[in-house]
Amino acid sequence: QTRLVESGGGLVQSGGSLRLSCAASGITLNKYSVAWVRRAPGKEREWLFCYGIGDGSTYYADSVKDRFAFSRDNANNTIFLPMNTLPPDDTGVSYCAAQCSCLGPGPVCTAVPYWGQGTQVPVSS
Repeated sequence: QTRLVESGGGLVQSGGSLRLSCAASGITLNKYSVAWVRRAPGKEREWLFCYGIGDGSTYYADSVKDRFAFSRDNANNTIFLPMNTLPPDDTGVSYCAAQCSCLGPGPVCTAVPYWGQGTQVPVSS
């Protein structure tokens, strides 16, 4: 069974930082494209990041560029999204995705076969 499990979310004050984690089972993450997406209250889904396995390209949304970063721990089959200087507009539920088709510069990752259940990131003002 392929499963993605996010963690690391939680209440954070405006200007604070969090690191999101996405641990996988049933799929080896470093063999596929991976992405992070956010659903904010009252807003449409926003792709924050994707990594394209084909050419190793990475793309960040303009709204998080220079504040978010992507890293991974291949030995533990986990990807991370450190998030810095969070404003209240970054409030939402963040999800990881795997084996999607990563496209820039937006970014967007289409045809997603595997999603995590999400982790909440409430940013208080």
